Amino acid sequence: MLATYPYHGHTFSFDPSAPLDISLPLAPGSNQVNCFWAEPVQFDTIRVGDFVGSVAEGGSTNYKRVHLTPHGNGTHTECYGHISTNPEATINRCLKRFLFVARLISVEPRQQANGDQVVMLADAQSALGGIFPGSEVLPEAIILRTLPNHKAKRTRQYSGTNPTYIEPALVQYLADHHIEHLLLDLPSVDREEDGGQLLAHHAFWQYPEHTRRTSTITELIFVPDELKDGLYLLNLQITSLELDASPSKPVLYRLS
Repeated sequence: MLATYPYHGHTFSFDPSAPLDISLPLAPGSNQVNCFWAEPVQFDTIRVGDFVGSVAEGGSTNYKRVHLTPHGNGTHTECYGHISTNPEATINRCLKRFLFVARLISVEPRQQANGDQVVMLADAQSALGGIFPGSEVLPEAIILRTLPNHKAKRTRQYSGTNPTYIEPALVQYLADHHIEHLLLDLPSVDREEDGGQLLAHHAFWQYPEHTRRTSTITELIFVPDELKDGLYLLNLQITSLELDASPSKPVLYRLS
């Protein structure tokens, strides 16, 4: 059965029984995607007196403690609190809607004179196909898949490798055209080491002069090749953490 989703004078249909998960899972061990020198995810069995939180060890239930770093382990969604001193700027308070019309684009980074690989504004504009301005359907979110789309992105250890990042002019362009949510298959929109400037983060959130308080950036997704560029319905799921970021599960549905 198809469901309908009204959006700016259009009515889209989608199949709620056919979700397309573009998140990376969180699991213990070193064979998981990792960046910014975060410790690997760890699951610890809770032990209290005679109780052991492991059925395999004779306990009545499995009861675990989870150790993780949202920005460094797996798919995560962050708000402007990532670069703000405002204690109210948490992902749980900033993200209040969870369904968005999204546009998936694929872009190949360009090598710069210093050797950096950067996703450039001009290439993103070409991939967007001129949807700004005057497009019939303006998305609320952009999902950026970088090319080539190696499956190694699922487990890559990015720390110290100076990964691909985004030209600040590109995220400024998205902000200027009211794109509220940016999702990408990279550790960060900014260079791994940039002296703390975080130019792309500041440009996307327009912080601090005209802060876009409900906008989010989701990093370390993975979009399989079988998903074609185009419009999707995005369901952006988070944990209700009062932090600047949360592990997240973005799920897509094909729109027609």
